[in-house]
Amino acid sequence: MDLSSEVTTVSGIGEKLAEKLKKAGIYTLRDFLYFLPRDYENFQNTVKICDLRPGKVMVRGRISDLETTATRRRGLSITSGTISDETGSLRVVWFNQPYRAKQFDDNRDYYFTGTYDLKNGRYQLTSPSATLAKDADTTGSDLNPIYRAVSGIPSVKLVQLFENFRENFAFIPDLLPGTLENDSLKNLDLPDFVYPGARADALFKSHFPDNSVEIGEARRYLAYEELFELLLSANLSKQENHKLKSEKLPFNASNTKKVISSLPFKLTDAQRQATWDILQDLDKSTPMNRLLQGDVGSGKTVVGAISAMQAISSGFQVALLAPTAILALQHAEGLDKLLRPLGVKIALLIGSTKHKDLVKRQIEQGNVDLVIGTHALITDDLVFNRLAFCIIDEQHRFGVNQRQKLLSKTAHNVVKNPAGTMAPHLLSMTATPIPRSLQLTVFGDLDVSVINQLPAGRQPIITSVIKETDQKEILYPKIREEIKKGHQAYWICRKIEEGKHNDSSSVKRQATKLQGIFPELKIEYLHGKMKPEEKDAIMDRFSRGKINLLVSTTVVEVGVNVPNATLMVIMDAEGYGLAQLHQLRGRVGRGDAESFCYLISTSEHPSKRLQAMEKSTDGFYLAEMDLKIRGPGEIYGSLQHGALDLQIASLSDTALISQASRQAKSVAKIFVNDPSAMLKYKELGESISHYQQLTTLN
Repeated sequence: MDLSSEVTTVSGIGEKLAEKLKKAGIYTLRDFLYFLPRDYENFQNTVKICDLRPGKVMVRGRISDLETTATRRRGLSITSGTISDETGSLRVVWFNQPYRAKQFDDNRDYYFTGTYDLKNGRYQLTSPSATLAKDADTTGSDLNPIYRAVSGIPSVKLVQLFENFRENFAFIPDLLPGTLENDSLKNLDLPDFVYPGARADALFKSHFPDNSVEIGEARRYLAYEELFELLLSANLSKQENHKLKSEKLPFNASNTKKVISSLPFKLTDAQRQATWDILQDLDKSTPMNRLLQGDVGSGKTVVGAISAMQAISSGFQVALLAPTAILALQHAEGLDKLLRPLGVKIALLIGSTKHKDLVKRQIEQGNVDLVIGTHALITDDLVFNRLAFCIIDEQHRFGVNQRQKLLSKTAHNVVKNPAGTMAPHLLSMTATPIPRSLQLTVFGDLDVSVINQLPAGRQPIITSVIKETDQKEILYPKIREEIKKGHQAYWICRKIEEGKHNDSSSVKRQATKLQGIFPELKIEYLHGKMKPEEKDAIMDRFSRGKINLLVSTTVVEVGVNVPNATLMVIMDAEGYGLAQLHQLRGRVGRGDAESFCYLISTSEHPSKRLQAMEKSTDGFYLAEMDLKIRGPGEIYGSLQHGALDLQIASLSDTALISQASRQAKSVAKIFVNDPSAMLKYKELGESISHYQQLTTLN
């Protein structure tokens, strides 16, 4: 069986249905088989309406009186109706799901699963899933798989498609080393649940479980498989990187002391340790591949500057790639003040740079030591003279191809070794604290340095969760108070769902509303659809104190440094993950004045996420909490590091990670020493190749 074949090989999937499946990322037979149920329902566990108690419930009945109404709150609609069985009836409500009003046949029975609780003085079933009883009753099993929504394809249709393929599950080929027929690696110390045929068994039990024990067994194997692939790719990348050669940039104690002594502040112990890690790496002839992570405002740029000086004093060039023109400009201004007195020639290359051709010519001729810029650094016509060190700030904001393009700029170097072009040293920086368990897997091929201390004098930001209805009493007076002190404020607009309105219209409406409330203030707005030069001009006015209150989307999340801003307001705070909330909060508290963050919630009771934000300003603690609350998929996705989609594995399962790590290290050594050994594991090689591209230097 070839799992790379098109999904149309499954009986019942024609071209039209295949197009719909592609929208959910299902292109191949492998994609189809790994499209696992999001949950399982036992339709024998229904409760009569007369016996309902608050909590998660399942009822069987017919639905009537469906209608959709708009609410006073813009963008929110409510679809309501009545579910009835032979013992009584209850109210059912869906939010922003108007299609529900036309979904049901009031002459048919359905199973409804949702939360039954008290709302506004009456009990109701809130946002339940619904399954046609006739379809559910014919599956022949107590446990019925529930698949996540695919546009135009109901879950029951997916159940039928898997049923069509049922007899073929036995022919699913094995994947992991040690399980294939005549496998030369059969002596690996594999867990007892990894055996020949385990993959086919796990996938079958996932889609056709007889009981919850089988679901657990299937999930354990599939979790191990996911972790093994990820860890193997990380180990292979790291070993491949160690084969490369780079320019040895000797440690220069004198120059390092000059930079440090010129600083207007004292380095923290964490900054000193991170700097020493990097300087030691640069002094090697194998390329550094290090991730420098530090909380917002922890001083990563200074560490980067000291490191850059080591390369420059050795006669080489350094490139610093930033995700936005605003951040690139801030880096250029700060580093110019710090390094120009030491004789460092610095150039800024962004979209609005004047005389670009002249700047590029100076870079090519070697008349520039440190080049700071945005995507302009990776254009084809930019040639470096002696590039040996690349720094990428907020590296998760760049795609794999963009990062690789910068690294490939060394191909134009004048200095080459006999075997070809030298690989550059790479320092990736991120202000998104990454949980330790995520480091071990996602960034297993990088060395990691952590700055977990804030500079002296920084005051913790006071964070409060307030209800949307309490803004007038609590928030508005605080805004007036801070502005009166000469400070400034950010107001982050609510997230907009796809549909009639978009982010830009939301920001404009909110800015207009706030201008009416605070006519005495200078208020402007900012959103991602503005032209870069327009955004830069607004941020320049804000940083110079010409704007009192800036209404914005999350475009200000990273890199904006305005020490005079002391107040951050985040609407619909429940709609963000902890990492993003922490990033937004980090835009204030960058000066000496006490700073505040208000999280506006539409919920009656704050979520665990918002409670954690109130409790702590420690980004690393919040990252661990985010991992527990949301899981690795969302966090990894927000990092944009690549394509991690851990459907099953939990990064809190340290025992399983340890097992997979041991086997991955053993197999990586075998594959690196004997590349032909990997040829037998074609599918495994294909599945990990995209991970290997993420941070490898060649």
